[in-house]
Amino acid sequence: MQKTEQEYNQNIKLTFYDVMLRYTLLPLIPSFIRPNHVTMFRLFASPAVFLLFLKEQYFVGLIVFVAVALTDAIDGALARTRKQITIWGIAYDPVADKFLIGGTVLILVIKHLGIWLAGFIVGLETLGIFGVLYFRQKGTIHPANLWGKIKMNLQVIATVVLLVDVIWGRAVWSDVSIWIFVSSIAFGILSIIVHVRRV
Repeated sequence: MQKTEQEYNQNIKLTFYDVMLRYTLLPLIPSFIRPNHVTMFRLFASPAVFLLFLKEQYFVGLIVFVAVALTDAIDGALARTRKQITIWGIAYDPVADKFLIGGTVLILVIKHLGIWLAGFIVGLETLGIFGVLYFRQKGTIHPANLWGKIKMNLQVIATVVLLVDVIWGRAVWSDVSIWIFVSSIAFGILSIIVHVRRV
C-alpha cells in the first residue's frame, strides 16, 4: 500500500549528510524554494551540461556537471530536514538523476571509453526510468534505496575521473573511471532487484 505524503513526513530519519547540510548549506536556501524546485532545476539544467560536453568545453562542463549533480544531495536533504517530502519528489528525483547521468554517459563514455560500457549504463538508467513511470501509473512509488544512491554517487565520481583524464591527459584515470562505472552497474542491478522484491 502506497504511503501518503503525511506518513513520509512523520517518519523521517536524517542521514549524516542531512545533518551536515542542515547546518551549512541549507540555511542559505530561502524558505520559498522547495525540494521539488531543486529537482526541476536539475532536470532543466542537464541539457546545458550536455551542450557543454558536445562543444568539448570540458573544464567548464566539469564544473557545471558537479554543481548540477550536487543538487541531488540538496533536494533530498531539504525535503527531509524541512519535512517537505512529496510523492512527486520521490518519483522524479531519481528520474532527474538518470537523465543527467544517461545524457552525460551517451556523450562522454561512448566517445572516450567505448559503446559497450555506455550501452550497459544507459540501458540500466532507461530501465530505471521506465520502472519509475510504470509504478507511478500503478499508484505505487518507492523512495530510492541505499544501493541506488551508491550507484549515483559512483557514476558522478566516475564521470569526474573521466573528465580529469580528458582535460589533463592522464591515461591512468581512464582505467580508474571504467572500473568505477562497472561498480556502479553492479550496484544499479542490485538496486533494481531490491525494488522488484518490494512489489
